[in-house]
Amino acid sequence: MRDPQLVSKIDLALREHGVSPSRLLCEITESVAMEDVETTQRTFENLAKVGVFLSIDDFGTGYSSLSYLRKLPAQQLKIDRSFVLDLETSGDARAVVDAVVRLAHALGLRVVAEGVETQGQRDILMAMGCDELQGYLFARPMGAQALMRWIKGTKPDGTPDFTPSVIHPDLL
Repeated sequence: MRDPQLVSKIDLALREHGVSPSRLLCEITESVAMEDVETTQRTFENLAKVGVFLSIDDFGTGYSSLSYLRKLPAQQLKIDRSFVLDLETSGDARAVVDAVVRLAHALGLRVVAEGVETQGQRDILMAMGCDELQGYLFARPMGAQALMRWIKGTKPDGTPDFTPSVIHPDLL
């Protein structure tokens, strides 16, 4: 984030390889974003100008100011798995996650919940209006060949019935 050439390097790499900037998602953890807010904001603004999709990862685990969150041109907020873990058993966890989802949506951000491992967590997050879910409930880490088979319809045993959003349908 502190490399003054980062944005130009990313822009050049995208152009050299013919990749649309909107296909690149850059994540920055909340704690790193808050280390040097001015630099982060400048870099995020320049990446947004290039057209890169920007996400704030591990939200809620650091000490960010909501005023800085408003200023960063991110498009997505990822809720850390530590909050998702207790959703089924803790009213406090549900309250925090619900508040984060509502706040993010009010700021025009999409919300991704990380670490979804149970149907109960999935159901709670879906009821809260979470936009995307990630976790072992949907798939375990896999190699490239297994991933391509999964994307094309051969799902691992025990995987819920859904279509992965890993690759744009036009690329299959």
